[in-house]
Amino acid sequence: MRRWVVLLCLLFLLIQGTACSKKVDNATVRVGYFPNIAHAQAVLGIANGTFATHLGPGVKIKTTLFNAGPSIIEAIFSGDLDIAYVGPSPAINGYVRSGGKALRVIAGVSSGGSLFIIRPDSGIEKASDLSGKRIATPQLGNTQDIALRGYLNNCGLKPRETGGTVNILPLRNPDILNLFMRKQIDGAWVPEPWGARLIKEAGGEIFLDERSLWLDGRFCSTLMIVRTGFLEKHPDWVKQWLAAHIEMTHWINQYPKKARFDTRSRIKELSGINLPEEIFYDAFSRIKFTYDPIATSLFSYAEMAYNAGFLKQEKPDLAGMVDLRFLNETLKERSLPEIK
Repeated sequence: MRRWVVLLCLLFLLIQGTACSKKVDNATVRVGYFPNIAHAQAVLGIANGTFATHLGPGVKIKTTLFNAGPSIIEAIFSGDLDIAYVGPSPAINGYVRSGGKALRVIAGVSSGGSLFIIRPDSGIEKASDLSGKRIATPQLGNTQDIALRGYLNNCGLKPRETGGTVNILPLRNPDILNLFMRKQIDGAWVPEPWGARLIKEAGGEIFLDERSLWLDGRFCSTLMIVRTGFLEKHPDWVKQWLAAHIEMTHWINQYPKKARFDTRSRIKELSGINLPEEIFYDAFSRIKFTYDPIATSLFSYAEMAYNAGFLKQEKPDLAGMVDLRFLNETLKERSLPEIK
């Protein structure tokens, strides 16, 4: 009898141990981001342990590097990501495609860092000169592509595919640089550091800095999104992640020289890309790091995307897309101004 009792006790402990082991293994936050300047909080904060410190030793961080926003959204849809850093256009598309169910914008990451670069010999001096020109963007329907189409619309111009006279060519950023140098395109609307590279490596000129189109020069270029199911299940982890994000944002803005150096070094480690200091620092100078999602600019991007025909026929309702409850709670706990 005593033997059976001992065996039952051992079996119970084994089951409990297995359950605890699974519980520890499941204590993981899966994060996606780009190894680039505009995602500097993630690039630096994951490397130096800031996010791990805030989450505590009981929670693991699993990171995945991406180079395109749509891939991040697909990973959110499939449940493979919990938190991600991504541009406004993919975030809008993901929210609309899921009927507002898949994700929420919970904070900002960066503002600025988007340039319209032209060749000096392109003959482009004003907006009307864009008629008949070949202008590249990084991807059909991406944030810079939407911005260009919105700009053309405001200037009374249209892309050739919708009956207009401006040739918009969606190309990979490296291909844009190559074709720009070979004089096969007249200009390009690109994110940093590609704007700085077109200037320094290809002799391009700034026709327009996108900051000039927005109130106070502020617009969302990168956002933090969270999978809705994860937000509902782990609000404490979300707040801890936000606390680390706020800390990293303040540190970058307080120590920009150190932040530039560390970001460049870390991007080289992650991607193997070693941009010259002059190009990297020039690009870094045009980006402002912020946890404010600048929601008004996000909704403006959605309006431009809708007008360009990239969203559903019916104008989407984005009223629930931005959820600042957790950000503002975290800011309030640190006696910092809340985001309205």
